[in-house]
Amino acid sequence: MRTRQDTPVKPPQPAAAKHPAAVETTSAPAEHAAGPPALAPAVSDPADLEREAALADLFDRHYASMLRLAVLLGADDPENVVAEAYYQIYRKWRRLRDAEAAEAYLRSTVCNLTRMRIRHLQVARKHAETPPADNVASAESTALLHDDQRVLISALQQLPARQREALVLRHWLGLKESEIAAAMGISCGSVKTHTARGIAALTQVMEARR
Repeated sequence: MRTRQDTPVKPPQPAAAKHPAAVETTSAPAEHAAGPPALAPAVSDPADLEREAALADLFDRHYASMLRLAVLLGADDPENVVAEAYYQIYRKWRRLRDAEAAEAYLRSTVCNLTRMRIRHLQVARKHAETPPADNVASAESTALLHDDQRVLISALQQLPARQREALVLRHWLGLKESEIAAAMGISCGSVKTHTARGIAALTQVMEARR
């Protein structure tokens, strides 16, 4: 009896004091039955994949021509103009009908953004206390032009915006009157008027440079 009284008695372990591994092992079957974890990557939307592929193709086929268009229209930052145009078409892609509609929308957006940019610069320069520094063309846009084209661009920039757009779209991009009208948001009759006046004004500017 003496021996049994001297032997310390260990208190019972609490039932909740289980090893973490044991808890995870026990709960694993329940998680498996409930399905995949909440953070599992979702399957991509086929419509989004189609849009990404179409825009990549649109970029490969038309980026250079859109950049040239922005340069010819007189944009001081043609790369940013074209990048913004692609971003806008990315947002509105599901509203477009087909690839041809995408190209036309892209061209129209470049025209609109360039026109807005030129107007903004004209207003800013009127309120500037010091004359603005000459625009420095980027290496990418400069590589698209030859010396004679730079002279022509300088002359084009002296024309009203609508005349400049009509000439560039007709004689440099080779668009039809209906396509030019869609890009500029005007009627075919107005396209003819702006084109005729633009040619006359450009001829005067070029002759004055000789």
